[in-house]
Amino acid sequence: MTTPDERVPVLIVGGALAGLSTAVFLASHGVKALVVERHPDTLLHPRARGINPRTVEAFRQVGLEAALRAEASMNADFGSLPMLRAESLAGREIFSGPADQPDPSGDVSPTTWVPIDQDRLEHVLRAKAVESGVELRFSTEAVSHHQDVDGVSVVLLDRESGQRRTVRADYLIAADGGRSPLREALGIGVQGPGMFATTLSVLFEADLEPVLRGRRFGMSYLDQPHPQTVIYPHDGERRWIFATSIPQGRTLEEMTDDEFQALIAAAIGRDDIDVTILAQLPAGGVKALRFDLGAQVAQQYRSGRIFLVGDSAHLVPPTGGFGASLGIQDAHNLAWKLAAVLTGTAGPALLETYERERQAAAFLTFRTSLSLMHDRTGSDADKDHSADYGATVFGYRYDGGAPVPPGDLCGQPGTRAPHVVLTDGAAESSSLDLFGGSFVLLTSGSGEWAEAGAKAAARTDVALAVHVVDGAGSDLRSVAGGFAAAYGIEGGGAVLVRPDGFVAWRAETPSGTAEDDVVAALLAATARAEAG
Repeated sequence: MTTPDERVPVLIVGGALAGLSTAVFLASHGVKALVVERHPDTLLHPRARGINPRTVEAFRQVGLEAALRAEASMNADFGSLPMLRAESLAGREIFSGPADQPDPSGDVSPTTWVPIDQDRLEHVLRAKAVESGVELRFSTEAVSHHQDVDGVSVVLLDRESGQRRTVRADYLIAADGGRSPLREALGIGVQGPGMFATTLSVLFEADLEPVLRGRRFGMSYLDQPHPQTVIYPHDGERRWIFATSIPQGRTLEEMTDDEFQALIAAAIGRDDIDVTILAQLPAGGVKALRFDLGAQVAQQYRSGRIFLVGDSAHLVPPTGGFGASLGIQDAHNLAWKLAAVLTGTAGPALLETYERERQAAAFLTFRTSLSLMHDRTGSDADKDHSADYGATVFGYRYDGGAPVPPGDLCGQPGTRAPHVVLTDGAAESSSLDLFGGSFVLLTSGSGEWAEAGAKAAARTDVALAVHVVDGAGSDLRSVAGGFAAAYGIEGGGAVLVRPDGFVAWRAETPSGTAEDDVVAALLAATARAEAG
C-alpha cells in the first residue's frame, strides 16, 4: 500500500451544506475533519431558502442560532408570502394564496424557521468550521478511494495545480451531491419514484415591478416557457431566481446567455424588461446550475467506513423546504456517533444505527414533500402517503414507530426530547439547551436517580450530565410546571437523552435497581456489551 501523505480521523468530500454541517458538528465533539470541495469557492446561488425549526435547534446546540438569524435573507418574511400560479408574471393569474407551509414550532420549540439562503448559511458554517479548527480545501477533488478494515485511502486532485495527494482517513463522508460520484463508485443504488426532471437555474437582476404591479410572492409557478417553471425573490428587490426545464436537445454546458435571456423573458411575459444574468461563483464564469428534481433514497447509507450524508443519500422535491434540513439532520445524527466511536466511548455497532434512523426519516420526508408538490403544482406526483407537516419536522422517530404530532411528543424513547422552559433561578432557558455535548439524565424524582446517574457514568466511562427538575434537591425548575408530565415521568422516573437530543431510554417510575438500569441504558445507547 502507498504511504499516505497525511492522516485524518474523518475526510469529508463535499463542502456545501451537508459537508460543512458534518464538520461543524464533529468539531463540537472534538473531532477535526478535513473537508474537500471541487469548486473553487462557495456558490452565490441561494439554492435552499431556509431551515426548519428542528434544524435550527441542532445549530443552537453549537451556538449558531444568533449568527444564522443575523445572516437571514433580506426577504425575511419569505415563508409568510403567498404562492402565485400564473401563465407568466405578466400573464393570466391562475391562483394566489397561502403557501400552506405553516411554522410548526408553536410552543413545542424554543425557536422558529430561519429564512436564510444557502449561500449565506454556508458562509456562517464555513466561518464556524475554520474557527473550530476544521481544514477546508477548495478546488480539490476526490478521484479514487480504497478502503480496508482499518480505514479509507483517498487520492485527492488539486484542480488548480494538478498535484495529487493520498489522504488516509478512519472514516470517509460522501457529501458530494445528488449525483454523488462516491455513491456511484460504491455501487449503491437508489429507491423511490426517482427523478422527475433535470432543471437549469439562473440568478438574475431585473426590475420586475412593471409586471408585478405591486404583487409580492414567496414563490411563483409559471406555465411559460415550460410548465412548473419558477421565479422567486432572492433579496426582495432586484435579485431573482429562475428555474425551468432544460430545452429538449440542448445541454446546459452548450447554452448561451441569449438562450437564458429568452427563457426568462418568456417566464416574465415580456421581452422589454432588462435582465442581467449573474455569475454563480465570486470569480465569475458559471452562469447556470443544474438541479435534479426527484424523490429518491439510497438503498444503503453506509459501505464499510464510508457514509452518505445529504443529497448523496436522498433527494426530495423542493416543496416544503425540507431538503437542506434533511441533510443537516443527517450530519447531526452521524457526528456524535462517529466521535463516540473514534474516542472509544461507543462500540462500532453504534454506526449501524445511522442508516436505520436516517433512511426512515428520508422516506417520511419525501412522502410529505410529494404531497405538497401535488397540492401546489397539480403534478402527478404520488401523494398516497402524506404525514402531518409538523410531525415530519419534529415527530420523526428513531425506533421505527409512526411519526408523532408535535403536541403529542412526551419523552417516548426514539423521539425528540420535548421543549420545556426551565429556570435556574437566574435565567430562563429551554430543556433542549441541556443537550448537545454529552448524554443527559433528567429526573423529577428523588435523589435516587441523580446518585444512580453519577455512579453509572463512572462505571461505563460515558460522559453524563444529570439534572433534577422540580424535584427534591433540584438544580432546575420548569417555569410553568409540568416538566414530569412533558417527559412522561410523573411517577418519579427518569429519561436518558442522547447528545443529539433524542430520548434513548425512559423509566416512568422509580426503580430499586436504578444504577444498574442506567448502566444498561448507557451501554445500549453506545452499542457496548459491557462496562469498563
